[in-house]
Amino acid sequence: MNRAQQIKTVALTAVAPIVWGSTYIVTTEALPPESPLIASTIRALPAGLLLVLLSRTLPSGLWWSRMAVLGFLNIGLFFYCLFFAATYLPGGLASVVMSVQPIIVMIISWYLLGAHFSSKQMAACGLGVIGGTLLVLNNSTQLDIRGVLIAILGTLSMASGVVLTKKWGRPTGMTMLGFTGWQLLFGGVALLPVALWLEGIPAQLTPTNYLGYAYLSLIGAILGYFLWFRGIEKLAPVTVSFLGFLSSVSACFLGYLILDQSLTWLQSIGAVAVLVSIFLSTPRSTKTQPSITTSDLKKGLL
Repeated sequence: MNRAQQIKTVALTAVAPIVWGSTYIVTTEALPPESPLIASTIRALPAGLLLVLLSRTLPSGLWWSRMAVLGFLNIGLFFYCLFFAATYLPGGLASVVMSVQPIIVMIISWYLLGAHFSSKQMAACGLGVIGGTLLVLNNSTQLDIRGVLIAILGTLSMASGVVLTKKWGRPTGMTMLGFTGWQLLFGGVALLPVALWLEGIPAQLTPTNYLGYAYLSLIGAILGYFLWFRGIEKLAPVTVSFLGFLSSVSACFLGYLILDQSLTWLQSIGAVAVLVSIFLSTPRSTKTQPSITTSDLKKGLL
């Protein structure tokens, strides 16, 4: 991949976390209160069904279990941990804990992919964590050990999903739509019984609620995860994980523009730090990315 193609791929992948940053506004302004798991299920399950039907492709052999694992890590378990960590860690502390994801991705990539990292990427990890902290840290929040543990579990889940998605690639003959759809489907199926058990179906839904759910499913899930998995396929896992910081940046600026929320100078510094960390984490050449094997090329995974 040449430099221009790499920049284009990074920009398209960045759309996913930017879109996900709008989830907070949609959830608080357009969805029923106190039903995050139902929202997560509706976000994933219908989108997965639609993409699977459109792609008309089925996993085969070992890929049934692989899709189930990827859907559980990238969608099901991660969504569960994300929402419940936010419950136990109000004020964005969940995002602070989850901002260590690039570090975990580095460790797992080194172990599973044999990847090596530059000093710039290592420095970018620290800068990204500092930037993410400045974006969401609120001095009035209290530390809750349950929230910290759940946030760590969610971080491990997403980091493992990113690296395994890179390691396993995509089944031969399956389009990216199908690959995205099956993961959303498996993740939604995993969430459904938990959501029904803990929250149940909302008693009454308004037209605004339906529009909110449609946005989460069509834009947040189909568009977001299609671009996200495409980025994992084409970029180094660490580069993709750094782009996840843009979700917090997007949420802060959308809150400022749409909800008239305050934007402090510390948050502005945090946003700049996040952007700089993403720039530093992006390899200047393909030599710093994990090696591609001949079998990967034959399978058309990258």
